[in-house]
Amino acid sequence: MTGTNQGIAYTLTIRCQIDNRPGMLGTIATAIGENGGNIGAIDIVRVDRKHIVRDITVRVQDELHGDRIVRRINALPGVVVTNVSDRVFSLHQGGKISIQSRTPLKSRDDLSLIYTPGVARVCRAISRDEENAFSLTIKKNSLAVVSDGSAVLGLGNLGAAAAIPVMEGKAVLFKELADIDAFPICLKSQDPDVIVATVEQISPVFGAINLEDIAAPKCFDIEERLAERLDIPVMHDDQHGTAVVVLAGLRNAATLVGKRLDQMRVVVNGVGAAGTAIIHNLLIAGVGEVTAVDRTGILNIDEDQHLTPMQRQIAARTNRERRRGGLAEALVGADAFIGVSTGNLLTAGMVQSMGSDPIVFALANPIPEGDPEMLQHYARVVATGRSDFPNQINNVLSFPGIFRGALNVRAAKITPRMRLAAAEGLASVISHEELSEEYIIPSVFNRDIVPAVAAAVARAAREEGVARADNGA
Repeated sequence: MTGTNQGIAYTLTIRCQIDNRPGMLGTIATAIGENGGNIGAIDIVRVDRKHIVRDITVRVQDELHGDRIVRRINALPGVVVTNVSDRVFSLHQGGKISIQSRTPLKSRDDLSLIYTPGVARVCRAISRDEENAFSLTIKKNSLAVVSDGSAVLGLGNLGAAAAIPVMEGKAVLFKELADIDAFPICLKSQDPDVIVATVEQISPVFGAINLEDIAAPKCFDIEERLAERLDIPVMHDDQHGTAVVVLAGLRNAATLVGKRLDQMRVVVNGVGAAGTAIIHNLLIAGVGEVTAVDRTGILNIDEDQHLTPMQRQIAARTNRERRRGGLAEALVGADAFIGVSTGNLLTAGMVQSMGSDPIVFALANPIPEGDPEMLQHYARVVATGRSDFPNQINNVLSFPGIFRGALNVRAAKITPRMRLAAAEGLASVISHEELSEEYIIPSVFNRDIVPAVAAAVARAAREEGVARADNGA
């Protein structure tokens, strides 16, 4: 559940040629402020007797807001806007990742060792035993980030090409946080059979597969089929990455308010990819009772004629009390709310109807299910998917460590027990003494996270018998 920071996402650098006379910069600053812009850096590019050229960095609300501010500046007497650059687009020029060689190529001998004829011996060694690929190629530490572009960042079906920047971003996160070499693989086909077959065909290069931004319900089928066919870890991060972080946060929140998971009733609103995985994770972790709610109301197995096959599975394992109604009815007496749905659903009255010391995870982005400031007034613990409020539930807290641990022990798969271990490892990064209402989940920049999660995942893999080696866990 990656968070947003709208101010950073819309930052413009506006280059202005300004008449060189007193008061001009103040006039520009006033125009920007009156139009709702937030000025950052102001840099002088060059100066002559007639003009000063300045770069003015301005945070805006969105593209239309930025255009309005640029037009206002350009309309000022003695000011000409000569260039406008968008910080996000500038950063993405040429892509965010590249491939670098780990071996020197400076002589004929180097060429003979790296390529022919020396490489032929390595090829034969792998042909005799494919396990050698893990030690003699990039496979040991490589991962494919695979998407069909059917559910890009919650924006919908944007297609394969539009998914590339996201998959590149994931590759950066894998490298920077867990030192994993990840490659963006964006597929034109959105047919599950084609996706499964394609990933299966390219799998020899990779030590793991991270599925990303694939729409429900086909994401469930694709992950299950690939996990069965491949002997390397496969995980759909939109499901399980978010579920791991939610469980870690809920563990720490429950500790803070003095409740046990097995005695809690948790309401999950939204039964898509993330919601389904969250529910399964909560049940496996031993949460006492889960009430699942979608846009039609509480899922009830007694009314299964209206449910999809996946919803029917969820309904069979939840709502033991056979509650009926909508979100308001589900929340009465509940210990915790987890929302992965749409914004502005929660009211103060709903939160007040919950049990003592309510825990609210309002994770819809960019607008949470309830106004965070309102929620903080009525709930004991509040988490969102946003970076501008405390307790950000962000899947970047989980997936680098999960795959680092799995690759370290050459795990054949990622099991539910390994995901539970990941949640425990993530939760453990915050000591009991450090826990507070505004600190139940660590910052994404906490460098203790990946080692803690990776160690927990590797340990669970060994205990389950799916580990095949130990490469430093």
